[in-house]
Amino acid sequence: MNVQIEPSWKEQLQGEFEKPYFVALTDAVRREYQSTTCYPPGPKIFNAFNFCPFHRAKVVIIGQDPYHEPGQAHGLSFSVQDGVPFPPSLQNIFKEIHDDTGAPIPTTGNLERWARQGVLLLNASLTVRAHMANSHARLGWQQFTDAAIRALAAQREHLVYMLWGGYARGKAYMIPKERNLVLESVHPSPLSANRGGWFGNHHFSQCNAYLEQHGLEPIEW
Repeated sequence: MNVQIEPSWKEQLQGEFEKPYFVALTDAVRREYQSTTCYPPGPKIFNAFNFCPFHRAKVVIIGQDPYHEPGQAHGLSFSVQDGVPFPPSLQNIFKEIHDDTGAPIPTTGNLERWARQGVLLLNASLTVRAHMANSHARLGWQQFTDAAIRALAAQREHLVYMLWGGYARGKAYMIPKERNLVLESVHPSPLSANRGGWFGNHHFSQCNAYLEQHGLEPIEW
C-alpha cells in the first residue's frame, strides 16, 4: 500500500502498511470520511510524522485523539490551526511553560514550530468523527501509532517522552527508561490539572536540561 507519509517514517513503518489491521483501518477511515464529517482534513492525517522526521525527533508528546470541533485539528496533538482559540488543555500547557521557563504565552496555538524542532506531537488515534471524542479509537490506529513509538524506542536514544494523563502513561512500558527521559504527570485538561500535579511539573525545563546534557539543542517552547 502506498501511504503518503514522510519518507523516513515510511521506511520505518513500511512493515505495518501491508498488515491486515492497517488495510482494514484505511478502509474504515475512508468510509468514515466519505459518509460523515471527520477531522483532521485528509491530507493532514499524518502531519505529526510529516513535520518531524524519524531521525530528527527529540521529544515525543502523546495525545489521545484529535480535537473534534470545526477548524481545530490539523494532525498534531494538542495543536490548533492559526486563529483558533486555545482549547483548555492548550491554555494550561502554555501557562505551565510560562511559569516553568518564562517563555511568553504565544499568540497562536499552532505547534508546527515545535514539530519542526523535533517534537513528535503524536495522537494515539489520528482521526476522529466530528463532535464525538474518541470515536475512532477502535478502528486500529493505536496499533499503528504504537508501532511508531516502538520504532523510536528500538532505534533512538536520549529522547524525552512526555506522558500526560492515564492514557499516555499507559505507553510507558514500551520505552527504555535507561536511555531516555520519561516525564509523567496528570493530563493538562482542567478536570485533571486543577486537582493538582500539572502546574509545577516543570516538564519543559527538565526536557531542555536533558537535551542539553546530551549535546542536543533545547526546544524553544
